[in-house]
Formats: sequence, C-alpha cells, structure tokens
Amino acid sequence: MPLSTPAPRDPAHTRRIECNGFRRTDGLWDIEGHLVDTKYRDITPAERPGGVIRAGEPLHEMWIRLTVDIDLLIHDVEAVTDWGPYHGCPDIAPSFQALKGLTIKSGWTQKTRELLGGVRGCTHLVELLGPVATTAFQTIYAAREKAKPAGHDGRKPGLIDTCHMYAADGRIVRDRWPVWFTGKVDKERSS
Repeated sequence: MPLSTPAPRDPAHTRRIECNGFRRTDGLWDIEGHLVDTKYRDITPAERPGGVIRAGEPLHEMWIRLTVDIDLLIHDVEAVTDWGPYHGCPDIAPSFQALKGLTIKSGWTQKTRELLGGVRGCTHLVELLGPVATTAFQTIYAAREKAKPAGHDGRKPGLIDTCHMYAADGRIVRDRWPVWFTGKVDKERSS
C-alpha cells in the first residue's frame, strides 16, 4: 500500500541509494553502495566548472565497496567520490581504509562514526555504510545459515529481538527457535 496522497508540493531534492551484494569466485563477498543526490534547481556558487551545479546534475555521487567474508569481517575497502560540491571532496576517500579488519555486527554504526565521523570522513559516505551493512547481512544470510545454522551452536540467534516480528515472546521465535522462546505456551499448539 503506498503512502497517502500528499499536500500540494514542489520537488526540491532527490537522494538515490542503491546497494548490491555479490558472491566472488574466491569465496569472499563484495558489497557495493552508490549514493546520488540531485536538486531540482541550479545551485550557486559551487566549486565546479562554471560555478554552477545544474538542476538534475549530481551534487553528490559516491561509491563504496566492502569486501567481506562469511563472518562479515572486512578484508578490503574502496571508496570513490565522483561528484561533490567542492574540489577536495574526493580527498577523504583513503580514510575509509580504517574499516579494514572490522566486522559488521552490533555497534557497527557507532564504530564507523567513531572512526570516520566529522572531519575524519565524509558525511555521505558514512551514511552510506548503514545501508551497505544491511545489504551485506541480507546478501550473506543464507550462506551463513547453511554454514552455521542460528541457534544450533548454543548461542542465541542474532535475529531475536531485532524487530517486532522476531520478539523473543513471539510466534516466529516460538516456531523457529523454541528453546529461546520467552512467551507463554499456546494451549492450542501444545495439545
């Protein structure tokens, strides 16, 4: 179901984020994110040839690729800024090498902001790391489940209590991981 009909309005800004995950032939995974911001009017002044960013031209266009293993450990990083409003925008890309050796897991957003927030990074590339991390998890989940089924190694499955559908006292946890279920037993199901 789409959103309700909005009030009358004029377009001002569009941000497109596309993320893709790929299984590599060497057993690793490439997770790529691409961010493009455009405006619906010309912007001036800007450090661009002619001093203007025309309506529809990228204000920001940035890419990031994380190469990870099945445990979401980052082996390699590539960050590129094709377009930014200032000549120096691409200069920060090498700083994203700081992500090498990190694992995408709980606390990811906080850790990336500690390493690359503020003047240590680029706001837009740091923001892109959130959807890239989610894409990494979604890309690798089936392979991880096959190699290490959740809940079968004595550890609580990571999905439990991450959203209302995975509530520890809910139906899905009851059915998939009964040992971790914290709700009341459904009399109809137990008879």
